[in-house]
Amino acid sequence: MSSPEQADSTSQVLRGGAGAAGNVDKIRDILFGTQMRDYESRFSRLEETLIKETMEIRETNRKKFEQLESFMRREFEAVQNRMKSDRDERIEGASQLARELKDLTDGLSRRIRDLDDRASTMERDIRNDMLQQARDLTDEIRNRHEELSAILDRRVHELRDGKTDRATLAALFSEVALRLSDQFQIPGSEE
Repeated sequence: MSSPEQADSTSQVLRGGAGAAGNVDKIRDILFGTQMRDYESRFSRLEETLIKETMEIRETNRKKFEQLESFMRREFEAVQNRMKSDRDERIEGASQLARELKDLTDGLSRRIRDLDDRASTMERDIRNDMLQQARDLTDEIRNRHEELSAILDRRVHELRDGKTDRATLAALFSEVALRLSDQFQIPGSEE
């Protein structure tokens, strides 16, 4: 498997002895030179292939990382946007509820004021009605009292005018008694 040249150079090196260190290199080059060059070319191709594949892997990884990063960025932005819109909706909802509560409170306050005003008006009207009824009743009582007093005075006068006083009544009864007992004498008729 070695060529005639290699055999010739090998014999020269062996003849020359161990005197030259460069000869060892030559021997090595003669024996393994083609294989080493072959290995070196293979190693360099392998190295180039590895470098190329490493670069491709790096580039692929870089692209994938960029894609992953952009995906993650988009997802984070989407989550942030959703969170922001949710927060805005909650704030708007809270504002709306606060406005509605304020409107309800204002409406309730107005109704309470209206009811208070109505109650005050009704109370004033009732007091006025009661006062008017009390005046009417007082006037009616006064009129009745005056009527009854007038009737009573009239009856008293009638009784006074129509009554006989005691002395006259006593004299009348005495006269009746004397007449009944025939003891009555009319003055001026002396028998």
